[in-house]
Order: sequence, then C-alpha cells, then structure tokens
Amino acid sequence: MEISDYFEQKAIAFLDVETRDEATDLLIDLLDKAGKLHDKEAFRKAILDREQLISTGIGMGIAIPHAKCKDFSDFFIAVGIQRRKGIEWNALDKGPVRLIFMIGGPDDKQPEYLQILSMLTAKIKEPELRKNLLAASSKGEVLHLFSRKL
Repeated sequence: MEISDYFEQKAIAFLDVETRDEATDLLIDLLDKAGKLHDKEAFRKAILDREQLISTGIGMGIAIPHAKCKDFSDFFIAVGIQRRKGIEWNALDKGPVRLIFMIGGPDDKQPEYLQILSMLTAKIKEPELRKNLLAASSKGEVLHLFSRKL
C-alpha cells in the first residue's frame, strides 16, 4: 500500500477558517459526506478527546488529528489545506497549522495505523512537498503530489 491509497478527492478541502474546531468540523463533514463515518458525532468526540491528551499539531505547520473506532473496517485520511494565515493548534513548535491530515480507522489494527503514520510523516517531512501542497490549485493536484515517489 502507498499513502496515496488512503486519500480520495471527496475528502480534500481547501480551507478558509479561523479555528481548529472549524477545521476539524469541516473535515469531519467531508468524511461523513464521503460515506466514511458510521457515527459522525462519535468520531468527532474521539478526535476531540484525542486532542485533549496532547496536541496533534506536530510542527512544521502540520496537524495530524486522528481517531480509531471499532465501527471502522478500513483506514482513511482527510486533507485540509489552510490557504491564508495558519490556525492556532497548540502545536508542539507553537507555530500555526496550515496542513491538516485527519486519520480515521479501526481500533484493532495498530500495526497498520503505525505504518500509515510512518508513510505520511516520511512524505510530509519533505519541505518541497509542503510548499507544493500549499500552492496546489486542485484536489487532483494534491492527490498527484502524494502519489509521487520520494
């Protein structure tokens, strides 16, 4: 599997929001409309509960909110790209967030989850990829950027 296998156009958004909660809600709505969520409110609660433990803002302008639930059979990733000023996310480096990768999946597949997280972080560590994502003009371009080999 490649990291791009977990993305689809219906779950990519170019954001223009003010807060972390607005970004979170928008991505959850996209996932719900894409048919990925069995219980939208339970997923939202799981995402917010996870955020309370420690911020999912990992630095470099990136946040990776995530939740695993027993109702899911497969993993998926929603992508949010904040076009203008970054969002306060209480990130580890205290910087604003402009790239959000929301991961959802089954709670009984920890090895696969760790593999997805590893593939995603390997890609987003690339400064050129982050720059190109922020400049992307279409959802197709976002998908193409993730399908390229490092």
